[in-house]
Parts: sequence; C-alpha cells; structure tokens
Amino acid sequence: MDLKGKIRVIEDFPQKGISFKDITTLIKDGEAFKFVIKSLADLVKDKNADIVVGPEARGFIIGAPLAYELGAGFVPTRKNGKLPAKTLNAEYKLEYGTDIIQMHEDAIKPGQRVIVADDLLATGGTALSNIDLVERVGGKVVAVAVVIELTELGGRNVLQNYDVFSLVKYLS
Repeated sequence: MDLKGKIRVIEDFPQKGISFKDITTLIKDGEAFKFVIKSLADLVKDKNADIVVGPEARGFIIGAPLAYELGAGFVPTRKNGKLPAKTLNAEYKLEYGTDIIQMHEDAIKPGQRVIVADDLLATGGTALSNIDLVERVGGKVVAVAVVIELTELGGRNVLQNYDVFSLVKYLS
C-alpha cells in the first residue's frame, strides 16, 4: 500500500521551516489505518510485549490499536498536569522547543516488556523521554515502533540501543 500517498505534508507548520507530516489523512482511511496497525504489529510481534506506551496525542492513535492487535496493555504518557495519580516526569526536546511528558508511577511493573509507539520519529526526543520513564520504573523497552521516520533528523541514532521499526521514511 502507498502510505506516503495517504500522508498530507504541510509546509511551514507549526512554524516556518518545518515540513509537518499529517497522519489524519491516513487514519481516516479505514483500510490504510488497518494496514498500518497490522504492519507495525507484524514487525514487533516477536518482541512479546506486555505493554505498549504511546505519547500524547498521536501516540494514542497508533499505540492503543497496536496494543489491542498484540494482545498487550496500553499506557498513555501525557503532557504535564494531565494525569490524576502520582507521576514521573521527563523533559524532552522537539524540533522546535522543549516539553514535559508524564507517566503514572504504577503504570508499568518491573520486568514488563514495553514497546514505545508513536506516529513519527524525528530527533528521537519524545521516544527517548518515554524510554526514560519506562526504565525508571523497571520496565524493559523491547522496541520503538512508528509510522513515519524523518531519517535526516537522526532519531534512529539517538535510539541506537533499541530496535526501531518504521513503515515510511522521509528525508525531513
């Protein structure tokens, strides 16, 4: 399936110089969305994950159905102040700034096998902050799975100690 043809590219969003890859045009196509989730599941099924972690907000869209397909649980990581119970924080850099992500302290048990799933891998900051949260509570990250990888931004290099799987690659 031509996934690139289903992804809308918006130049200069959210700021000048950024080429935003919009997955809303892909996920509104039921057949394409199903293909993406099934393809990611096929890539990581041998990792025997207990949990899939997905960062707010597009990581929810990819991570929850991936967890369902794998028969795993799903743990959302959220922006600062959005989770009601006791949390751990991790700060990370974006292409265009910094942010804080949080996870409930009791979301993952020590030794659980975890896949970090998101729509896109750019610099690796978001994935690395999620990995940090998982590992601080004793989870073992067994893979990072994304729909889109912006290869020029070097996220895969930042995650060199982890198995990284992507379906679509762009230079930037």
